[in-house]
Amino acid sequence: MDIQLKRGLLDVCVLAAIRNEDSYGYRIIKDMKPYLELSESTLYTILKRLETANMLTVRSVEHEGRLRKYYHITQQGINRIEEFRDDWKEILSIYQFITREDADND
Repeated sequence: MDIQLKRGLLDVCVLAAIRNEDSYGYRIIKDMKPYLELSESTLYTILKRLETANMLTVRSVEHEGRLRKYYHITQQGINRIEEFRDDWKEILSIYQFITREDADND
């Protein structure tokens, strides 16, 4: 898969994971696990990129004597999910065109 496409998909997946509730790294990975495998290093790179793009904010909370970072989606992050939904319609259309070509060749 094209790296840029995959990067964009993963960014939106992480935003979707925190859309309804603030969350922390381990829980985000756990919530996403039924759908895709994501390493901690990949997740934290994505979270930093999304924070830099103002699509999420971070707050630290003490939990069992340690600081835990909680991530909160911003309006820009919500807007990105909506943009993705619109983009996905176009991607599906392209996919249908490509697979139609394959079906015609059979």
